[in-house]
Amino acid sequence: MKRLPVLPALSAAALLLAGCATSTPATGTGPSFKGPVGLQLYSLRAQFTKSVPQAIELAKSYGIHDVELAGTYNLKPEQFREMLTAAGLNPVSGHFGYDRYKNDPESVALEAKALGLKYAGVAWIPHDGAFDEAECRDAAVTFNKAGAVLASHGIQFFYHCHGYEFEPFGSETLMDLLIHETDPRLVAFQMDTTWVFFPGQDPAAWLRKYPGRWQLMHLKDLKKGVATGSLSGGTDPNNDVVLGTGQLDWPAILKAAKEVRVKYYFIEDEAATAPEQIPQSLRYLEQVRF
Repeated sequence: MKRLPVLPALSAAALLLAGCATSTPATGTGPSFKGPVGLQLYSLRAQFTKSVPQAIELAKSYGIHDVELAGTYNLKPEQFREMLTAAGLNPVSGHFGYDRYKNDPESVALEAKALGLKYAGVAWIPHDGAFDEAECRDAAVTFNKAGAVLASHGIQFFYHCHGYEFEPFGSETLMDLLIHETDPRLVAFQMDTTWVFFPGQDPAAWLRKYPGRWQLMHLKDLKKGVATGSLSGGTDPNNDVVLGTGQLDWPAILKAAKEVRVKYYFIEDEAATAPEQIPQSLRYLEQVRF
């Protein structure tokens, strides 16, 4: 009978370490929140303006993998993508200007492909004064057309809400109209939690109202004491605070997001102190329970 080779036994400590290595959750995730969570690089815009390589190293230092882009800082798309991937950062999505989607969506699709993106979206619809029905319907047409062009290149188009869309419209809002008038196969949505909460809306309720439409999220908290109910679409960037220290009900929001299967989460922190706040927000996500 042929004897099988005897393999050296692993020590209990080695087995324990091996088990820990396979079960350690990704940065920013924990028992309840499973992510995946990345970073909107606009959070580090001041750092990117000074030095792209140093800003990329800062983003890498947080331990995140996925990133969302808001420009390439005068670098060619291919060059910027190469720098990100060399640092272990995965460009998932990006924001581009509304006029490009309206007038030349093909150019957005080609740039998004060069950057390696799965998603390409827009975060602002130009409008005069209060956002109105005509502007909303025109945007829906633009989004459907742009979505079709991007889809032909294998990229999902999305719109990032910004607060002004919650103008009343009949028994609903213009945000409802925008969702109703866009093709769910071609147009996804990115919920910025503060830009839903700041106008006086409930992010968890909006997630559940349109399951399947909210594929992306910006995780952003609003400083305690800041008044809500404004449809301006703007507030002081320094009102962005560490997740869990502001006004938003994160257990409720993250539970709803999980239920409707949001695909990607990105921390966006526009405060001047964002570089110091981002690690604290990641720690909060690791321990939040819902």
